Amino acid sequence: MKNKAEEQKFTKAFLDRKPNRCSKCKGRLRYTGGGYYECFDCGNQEIDDFGRVKDYIDANGPTPAIIISEKTGVPIEIVNGMLKEGRLEIPDGSRIYITCEKCGCSIRYGRFCPDCIRKQTDNLKGIYFNPEVGEKPTKEPPKGNNGKFRFLDFNK
Repeated sequence: MKNKAEEQKFTKAFLDRKPNRCSKCKGRLRYTGGGYYECFDCGNQEIDDFGRVKDYIDANGPTPAIIISEKTGVPIEIVNGMLKEGRLEIPDGSRIYITCEKCGCSIRYGRFCPDCIRKQTDNLKGIYFNPEVGEKPTKEPPKGNNGKFRFLDFNK
């Protein structure tokens, strides 16, 4: 429950901080990729938190989240949320990782480790497939259904 609340809080904060109007002419913006937006009217470029973090990492290489937060002005909660969403990734060989929410092992991005994701996926497959045979379960058609269209006659 706590994780769901944190996720909703991150999503709201992240969306609230996105540019929605041009800072120069107040025109509409369109997303051009990588955290950048372009004004339809004047062509001015705007950048969101993801773009700031991405540009900082591109220029300075792998850096701890707290330093990224200080240098870019993006709150640490937003940077951590980007890691949990898989928008950012901790580089291999780092001393600090985030933990899987299910088993607690160290991971580089997301909420769950590959093993826990695989287990959850396998559990869902049982709903749609017969795991013993490897086939989809067959459903019997309802009795009395011969596959024809039926129309209601409202005139009677």
